[in-house]
Amino acid sequence: MKAIQIVAPGRIELIDLPMPPLGAGQIRLRVQYVGFCGSDLNTFKGLNPLALMPVIPGHEIGAVIDDVGLGVPSNFTAGMPATVNPYTSCGQCAACENGRAYACEFNQTLGVQRHGAMASYIVVPWEKVIVDAAISVRDFALVEPMSVGFHAVDRGAVTDSDCVLVFGCGMIGVGAIIRAARRGASVIAVDVGDEKLALARRLGAAYTINSSKEDLEGRIAAITGGRGADVVIEAVGRPETYTASIAAAAFTGRVVYIGYAKEKIPFETQFFVKKELDIRGSRNATASDFKAVMAYLKTGNCPIDELITAVITPEEAQSALERWSNNPGDVFRILVQF
Repeated sequence: MKAIQIVAPGRIELIDLPMPPLGAGQIRLRVQYVGFCGSDLNTFKGLNPLALMPVIPGHEIGAVIDDVGLGVPSNFTAGMPATVNPYTSCGQCAACENGRAYACEFNQTLGVQRHGAMASYIVVPWEKVIVDAAISVRDFALVEPMSVGFHAVDRGAVTDSDCVLVFGCGMIGVGAIIRAARRGASVIAVDVGDEKLALARRLGAAYTINSSKEDLEGRIAAITGGRGADVVIEAVGRPETYTASIAAAAFTGRVVYIGYAKEKIPFETQFFVKKELDIRGSRNATASDFKAVMAYLKTGNCPIDELITAVITPEEAQSALERWSNNPGDVFRILVQF
């Protein structure tokens, strides 16, 4: 079967693998769509220290059940559209013992610390498979990245009385905007791309700021009456947005970081104390976040076609990642179609 492998920074190869064997308690999926995400791009660029190398990338999955092994519950049958929860957990670390297995210290995400889903078929434990006949196979490939943004809103304990500022209107930031708006919060979206900001408005942002053209601090002050945002969600992973998040937060506000900053960042820590901020990390997503995204997609209100920048063949993966690397602001999601 065909598979995509990142073999070295800047180099992808198509490889041929045997059909994965199906064991007891497992489901074999026929992969149809897999999304390239930011971690895949960083692996391609040689900037992902967590990634196996060489690695088969991919954990944003839209697939169809091909076959099931012995002991798999009867509600999983061949032909059902499905996606996969791509994380693992050890069951013994502090996160697992605290009921937050999605943040397991020893997590191995598909396509990062272990081979992923950019292949014609994959085999996974049945417990990791999520099915819903009301969601198309293509749309299932958007569930995992959007759920990461949904989870950040949960980490920020967003309510209908909050003003929420989201830095970054990529796929994960879009997920945060959608969930915050669905909770009744007033949402401010910040990005450097006008097209992404226009989409953010359609997805529920009440205000948008193009930080490359506008006075960020001035606009935030004008929108919030000088108070700042109750919740700030950082979905970029840049030093300037990390520090801007602290400045944008209201006194006693919550700051939630999703993005991984590659550099060391100097903070004026006085504001941590003066504002008595709650500073929180947000990693991966829970089963309830997946369900919440699926419920949203089934409303029919999501402009899904606008979230998919391109659908490519495996043979186009090298050139697609090269283009994305050279123009990072132009991409929401690239789907590889098998």
